[in-house]
Amino acid sequence: MISGGDTRPEFVFELRSCRWAELAWPPGESEDVTGDETGKPAATNQRPIVVARQLGTKRRRWDTIVLECDPDGLRERARFGPDRLDSDLLHVIQHAPEAWTYYRDALPHPGYPWRYVREAIHEADDRGILETRRDGNRIQIRRKWVYPDWVERIVAIENKPDLDASAARVLGPQLEYDVAMALADEVWVATRKTGERIEPALFEDLPVEAGILALDPDTLSAEVAWYPRTLAVDEPGTRITERPDGGDRDASAARFEYVDPDEKAATRLAIAERAYERGWRSFVETMRPDCRHFELRAHVDSDSDIEPDPNSDSSKNERGLSQLLPTCRAKERCQTAAECSGSCPDFEPEPPLWRQRGWPIEGGPGRRCRVLLEERRRARRPDSPDESRE
Repeated sequence: MISGGDTRPEFVFELRSCRWAELAWPPGESEDVTGDETGKPAATNQRPIVVARQLGTKRRRWDTIVLECDPDGLRERARFGPDRLDSDLLHVIQHAPEAWTYYRDALPHPGYPWRYVREAIHEADDRGILETRRDGNRIQIRRKWVYPDWVERIVAIENKPDLDASAARVLGPQLEYDVAMALADEVWVATRKTGERIEPALFEDLPVEAGILALDPDTLSAEVAWYPRTLAVDEPGTRITERPDGGDRDASAARFEYVDPDEKAATRLAIAERAYERGWRSFVETMRPDCRHFELRAHVDSDSDIEPDPNSDSSKNERGLSQLLPTCRAKERCQTAAECSGSCPDFEPEPPLWRQRGWPIEGGPGRRCRVLLEERRRARRPDSPDESRE
């Protein structure tokens, strides 16, 4: 069982939901989340995916995001490095010419001062994803690679392990916003599997367009209780800006505005870039792994007896490994990011002596925790075509 699951279930449930999605997406095709021992997608899911958490827009943040990617496009995206390309960089990279051209002649007007474009050009040059040269006082640019169309679908998942009527009343308007806006191709609600013939979540007042997934966080087995509808991401979206707040008897209309498909496409790509950079193991960035009570404890993914290949790189062989969950020795359970901070009464910095040790915990256990999670995140990204040929 997951330690501390009854104390703060949603955070741990969210991490387990991300792990399940990484191993078994799409839902309903296979109950086997162990797969093979190579860390590659199972035979039922050849489409590569990228899983991230706590991402979205300033108006809406999703618990879990699944990017369904074009295999060739995802490999081409790897050429541009592990860090995200923000909107300024995308403006340059997507419009960079094949031949040397003065940057103002090559790029469309950005709608903001050109000095910010020059800053983006210099940043792209520093990152090795754009070629630049000077012709007198003029900066000329030339692309190195074509930026690929690597994202096929974006799926949003809300994690509510205990979805009762009260939680549904809060979640319902958020899902209605998602359906009206149609920024994601699908919207799901993941809730804890009860084992009943009809999952209780089906009786809650939620939009019929949202799918419902019943997930067992201990065994990572999942069943689809309700399939979602595919949303019209290529059509104008409806952004709900204000709702009636006069209670059940308030029949006044909500305020809304339409969102252009091009704006939606730009927002989707920005979300995808952030998801590519962060993944879902970035929870350690908002915690205090430098606390002497912080540790990562292994939780087995399933009851499978499959063992990892001892001759394989462990980071590439993650499907045979267990999931690393944050745990506080002082609290004796999994802690949340809000709890794991410098203001925690149990917080104690690592002793300096711990940080002076050599391999395998060079820099201290806290740094090693970051390295372990980064290695596993990096193992889920493909090598670029250039690296594959080496």
